[in-house]
Parts: sequence; structure tokens; C-alpha cells
Amino acid sequence: MTIDDFTAGFTQEPGYLDYGRVGPLSTAAAEESLVFTQVLQRARHGSLDEIREQDTRVRAAASAVTGFPAEQIVFQPNTTTGIMHAMFGLTGGVLLSAEEFPSLPIAAVRAQEALHTVQPVWLETDHGKVTPGQIREQLESNVAAVAVSLVDSRSGYLCDIEGIRQVIGDRLLIVDAIQGFGVVDAPWEVADVVLTGGHKWCRAGWGTGFMALSPRALDQLTPVFSGFSGTEEAEPWGEVPPPAPDARAFRISNPDPIAEARFAASLEEIARAGVGAINAAMAERVSQTIELADEFAIAVVSSRDERERAGIVVLEPPTEQVTLLTASLHNHGVTATMRQGRIRLSVHAATSDETLEMLRAAFVSYSTAASY
Repeated sequence: MTIDDFTAGFTQEPGYLDYGRVGPLSTAAAEESLVFTQVLQRARHGSLDEIREQDTRVRAAASAVTGFPAEQIVFQPNTTTGIMHAMFGLTGGVLLSAEEFPSLPIAAVRAQEALHTVQPVWLETDHGKVTPGQIREQLESNVAAVAVSLVDSRSGYLCDIEGIRQVIGDRLLIVDAIQGFGVVDAPWEVADVVLTGGHKWCRAGWGTGFMALSPRALDQLTPVFSGFSGTEEAEPWGEVPPPAPDARAFRISNPDPIAEARFAASLEEIARAGVGAINAAMAERVSQTIELADEFAIAVVSSRDERERAGIVVLEPPTEQVTLLTASLHNHGVTATMRQGRIRLSVHAATSDETLEMLRAAFVSYSTAASY
């Protein structure tokens, strides 16, 4: 599949720059959802067998993108559920920034409050950027794991997980990958736990995600929330068997097979196109977006270094002009996120020339109004 074939699956209206919030469904995911919804609706004899095969399919698709063996991957309904599994399963200290997206720090604190087996160790950062150097300086002997976002949702900063691995040795490295998965060609093999959802950059809709675990993670994490489908017995009547020895242990119940089909279709497209090719196309559009902001003297506070950025461009107009810029984007049909006085533009590989022209028009209107 060429990158043009891949981007042809983007059918949303022009002006969409909000993949960091949610990615409109890909054509493949939408079609897959329709097909399997109709299969379930009609329930013809034997048709449900194919629905049940979607768990195997989605784990194989996730394996093709991450390199983790399929038996070390378990479907999750979202990133946060996987994070809860990881945090409640830990024993010892977990080093993380309080500035991470709330899923990580809240899960760490909830696990500490409930089980008293994990202790959050709060990392001091440079304006939210988690770097190997900061971790090296603050790594305490009681730290058993380090948790980090691959891409910071507020600043767009792309974390150096390979550098972090070199610093932390054999401690567990837990990566919340959702703001970069599918568009960042990351060295997943250095992570012990990779957690992501499919509703943002993968464009697979809500209710999709997975948890990938290294052998070290499978050995060290306790599957606290392990339900009946997390054992090696199909239906363990009259007994309570131990959790399965692989990633299945981190299942609570049977997954949604239609959600799995959507996610599998998206992941299969990503694998065929190649994450590297997707990233290159996205990087070009990100550069064009930054150039547009520079043209109109709108401050870009996300990184300009391609090694430190993914698809997020963060603008910070003067405080008194935030509402003006937000309104201008809205009036010109540009969908973006306004958060804490900043505007977040999320650019994908298929961001079109028309979308960038709409963004330009919004900047023109903003600059004209701001000059009065």
C-alpha cells in the first residue's frame, strides 16, 4: 500500500486538525464496523464464529505494528484501562511526572490508596518534558518502574524512550503511547508495557486499544483485575483457576469483537503503508503548519526539532487574544483544541492543502482583528 492509498482512507471534511482528541473513522474501520454489525444483526447459522476470530486478528495486527508477539498482547477498551492494569499490578516505586495526562498519575495514586504496594515517585520536569537526563538525576533505589507518555498531549513533545531505557536499566518501562501510536516509528522493543487506544491517530473509534507486555512485565506485574476470561479455562465453572500465564491474564471479560474488527482493520492499513512513510508525510504537513504560524507571528511553543515532535503543533497567542484566535479558527471551519490558554493543532499524514488554506484564512482574520 502506498502512502496515497493510505491517505485515501481519510474521508472527513477539510479543516480537521484535532486527531489528538479523536480521529474520524478511517474508511476501513467504518466498513468493518458495518459488516460485522450486520453479521451480528442477522446472526445466521455459523456466522458468529467469524466474529469470535476478531480477537486473534486484532492481536496479530498489533503484533505486526509493535513487534510484540501476539500472545503478549491483550485487547483493551481504551488506554486508561490498560494503565490501571499496569499500575495496580506494580510493586514498588513508579517514577512519573505529575504533569502527564491525568490517566497516569491518577492510576498510580488510586493503586497506592487501594493496595499500598505501589508508591508514586514524582519526577520534576522541564515544563512537562520527560527526558533521560532528568530521570537519571531523580532515579531512586526503590523505583521499580518508570511511566511516561510517548507524546505529551499538551506540549506535543516526543519522548526519547530509547534513551530512558538506557538510563533505567532493567526497571519496567511503561509507555502510554496513544498520542503517537500509528504515526511515530518508535522503538517499541525497549518498552515493557505499551498501552494505547485506537480512537485518535489510528482512527478506529472509541472502545479500542491494547496492552502489550514484555516477558519481564508478565513476570513482575500482578494481574489484579483478572476476570473469568483471563484464565486458561473457557468457562471455569465451580473453580477459580489462576490467571493465564500470558497477556490474557489482563482481561476482565470478553472483548467487543466489533471494536476489535475496527481496530484490526486500521492497524492492518498502518502496517501495509508503513509507520515510517506515514510519519514522513505527517512531518511534512507539521512543518508547513509551523511555517504558517511563523508567517503570521503566532508563537509556536511545541518543539520545532523533528526528533522531538510527532503530529501536535501548539500555539500560544497573547492571553488577551486566545479567544480571538479560537473564534477565528471556528469561523473558518478549522477544528482544533483550546486548552489552558493554548491552541493545539493535530496534523496527520492526510492533512490536505485545502485544510491548510482554511488555517491560513483563519490566521489572516485573526491577525487583522488583533492589529486593531
